[in-house]
Amino acid sequence: MTKAEIEAVLKAAFGECEAAGYPLEAEQKQILLAAAIALSQSQSAGTASQNGSSEIDSPPIEPENPLNELTPEQRTALLQFIQMQEQEGIPWKVQLLNDWLEGRESGAIQFIRDLYGPQWLEQVQPFHVAEYAETAVSLKLGDRIEVSNNLWEWVQEEGPCSREWFGCTVIHVSQASDSNGIMPASYSTYTNCMIRFDNGMEYEIQGVYEWNRYNWRWLK
Repeated sequence: MTKAEIEAVLKAAFGECEAAGYPLEAEQKQILLAAAIALSQSQSAGTASQNGSSEIDSPPIEPENPLNELTPEQRTALLQFIQMQEQEGIPWKVQLLNDWLEGRESGAIQFIRDLYGPQWLEQVQPFHVAEYAETAVSLKLGDRIEVSNNLWEWVQEEGPCSREWFGCTVIHVSQASDSNGIMPASYSTYTNCMIRFDNGMEYEIQGVYEWNRYNWRWLK
């Protein structure tokens, strides 16, 4: 859809909201419009990539990390906010968008709303955050990651059995404890993660943060 078509559809929806007695504020309309346009542009780029181009043999250009645009102080504030929301089990993007839609101040990260807006926010993905702080984003149901074959077989950096990566989906995350006292004291409690590969097979990663962090990465 073109920008004009998206605006027309949303304006019709806004009119229906008003007719039903639930009118949106001007700021809410702007946020929804910006988010819809950003999503449309992202889908268009993905379609163009699938269809190929005249430079089909050229490697894809990886977009720059949106967090690079922030100052060190802004980035620290955002990472602290993300970690706090993750600890409380709240998706940080949802919390921000709720603040914007309801007209609430966002404290130390109000600058994201004032200077960057929803289109910038939509670009930020877990692997972008992980480039600056691996612990700032926790795994949750539905996340897409890649895991190394080192989890289930002996891998050599150079040799017949080399390191490979496989895409999968997180289907369960749970906390475990070492009731037998076998693990070091630092691992008396740890996190396990159940994943499902694209072929339907499932696998449990024990100590996904504690001793197996080297064996998985965010899927870009």
